[in-house]
Amino acid sequence: MNQKQFERMKNADGFIAALDQSGGSTPKALRLYGVNEDRYSNDEEMFNLVHEMRKRIIKSPAFNSQKILAAILFKITMNSKIDGKYTSDYLWDEKGIVPILKVDEGLAELKDGVQLMKEMKSLDELLINAKERNIFGTKMRSLIKEYNESGIKAVVEQQFDYAKKIIAKGFVPIIEPEVDINSSDKEKIEEFLHKELKKHMEKLDKNSFVIFKLTIPSRENTYLDLYDFENTLRIVALSGGYSREMANDLLRKNKKMVASFSRALSEGLKESLSDEEFNSLIENSIDAIYDASVNK
Repeated sequence: MNQKQFERMKNADGFIAALDQSGGSTPKALRLYGVNEDRYSNDEEMFNLVHEMRKRIIKSPAFNSQKILAAILFKITMNSKIDGKYTSDYLWDEKGIVPILKVDEGLAELKDGVQLMKEMKSLDELLINAKERNIFGTKMRSLIKEYNESGIKAVVEQQFDYAKKIIAKGFVPIIEPEVDINSSDKEKIEEFLHKELKKHMEKLDKNSFVIFKLTIPSRENTYLDLYDFENTLRIVALSGGYSREMANDLLRKNKKMVASFSRALSEGLKESLSDEEFNSLIENSIDAIYDASVNK
C-alpha cells in the first residue's frame, strides 16, 4: 500500500470524484454529455467516447488535488492512457489524486428487497491488473430498495466478504450498500443498515481498513459513529439521483461525510462546450461539492 496515498485518504480535505460509469450506465452518461447512441456502433467505440469525456474532466485545471482526494475509475479507463500514461498513474503523478478502481460486475436481480452484487468471477485477475496499475483501493456497489432485514443482512455480509478478500491483496475497499432515495422506508432501512455495518466492523481486524460510501441519510449523522472504529478510513456520500444542489445541501448536514459524486459532479457538462466554458463549469461544480464536503 502506498503510504502517502493512505495518509491523504485519511487526513486531507477534499472529496472523491466518481468517474466509474460501466457498461450499463455509460450510454446514459454519454447522453447527458450530448453524445447519442448514433455516434457509436459497439462497446469499443462507446468506451472510447466516454474515455474522451473522462480525460477532458481529469485534464481540466480545476480537477486537482487541492479539492479532490481520489478518483474512482472503471477497468477500461484504468487501462487507457492520458498523455502517454495509464490513467491511474496520470492521476497520481501529474495531479496528486489517488486512483481507485470499481471492481463489481453489476447488480443481481431483485430479491428480498435488495440487489446483491453479481458474483465477481474475475476479481483475482482484476486485482492483479489493479496492482500493475498502482491502484490504491476498490469500490463495489449493492442496492437496497425495501426494508427487508434478511435482504439488508445479505447485502452487508456480501460486501464484507469481498472486502476481506480485497484487503488481503493489499487494497482499501470502498463498501457501498446504496439505499434507494425513493424508498418509502428509507430512514428505517438506514437505521437497520447502520446496526449491521457496526456488527461487521466489530469483527474486522484492526489493521483492515475500509471506506464507506453511503446514501446521504434521512436522519442527519446516522453513520457518524462508524468513525469510532479506527479502521474506518473515510465515510463518503453518493448523490443517488439527487441534483447536485440537493445533494450538496443534504451533505452539509452530515459531519465528517464527504462527497463521492458521479452524475452530480458532471451535471451540465457537454461535449459541445468550448474549453473555457467546460473548465468554468467543472470548476464551479468542484468548488460547490468541496464546500459542501468540508465546510461544516
